[in-house]
Amino acid sequence: MRVYFDSSAFAKRYVDEQGSADVLHWCDQASELALSVIAVPELVSAFCRLQREGLLSAAQYRSIKSDLLADIADALICDTSPLVVSRAVHALENHPLRGMDAIHLGAAIACEAEVFISADLRQCSAARALGLRVVTV
Repeated sequence: MRVYFDSSAFAKRYVDEQGSADVLHWCDQASELALSVIAVPELVSAFCRLQREGLLSAAQYRSIKSDLLADIADALICDTSPLVVSRAVHALENHPLRGMDAIHLGAAIACEAEVFISADLRQCSAARALGLRVVTV
């Protein structure tokens, strides 16, 4: 089963917080993990912020980043293709979303994800309306 993770959800794979157990469960259930090409910079940005705020040590940051890069080596990375952009624009015109959240929805649709996972309630609502099977973490 191809499972698409928004950055807000996939971060929970590396940082223990509410929803982390669900994310780990879905990672185990998936036959293929799918992410947008924008997920990696979004995740690294979040981890850098945690380090700057003193919530991650330099060693923890390096370990998390290494784990992320190893994980994405086996993942389906959805490029920002014309189809992704078209689906994102459609989502933006019909739902109250931020641009990057719409890119994730467009990528999930374009890569034919069977499950869409996010921690963003607004994004999850739009994903449901667009016909995706949604898990909120």
